[in-house]
Amino acid sequence: MDYKLFDDYITLQSLLKDQGIIQTGGAVKQFLAQHTVLLNGTEENRRGKKLYRGDVIEIPGINTSISISSPSVDEMKEYQKDLIEKERLAKKIKELNKENKKQKTAIRFPGT
Repeated sequence: MDYKLFDDYITLQSLLKDQGIIQTGGAVKQFLAQHTVLLNGTEENRRGKKLYRGDVIEIPGINTSISISSPSVDEMKEYQKDLIEKERLAKKIKELNKENKKQKTAIRFPGT
């Protein structure tokens, strides 16, 4: 498998979760206890270990190898565009929630 790293680093826990090897972040401790994980040929069992471009993670128990690489220029542009869109949507949702909060009226109980 090839993993494109858009940031400076990714933790082992996040990588395993992103690749669908584990379902939740909490499952990583149990996974690391049950499986041998090799980082560049050396056994690694720290879930918070920072992984950088050029690192290779191997999990012999499930016949998986993940190499971390740099994205191409086009992939990086697409990623930046997606980030801008995410920020725009988050800002819009925040504004809508603020407007909805203003429109709420006090609850009136019958007979009061």
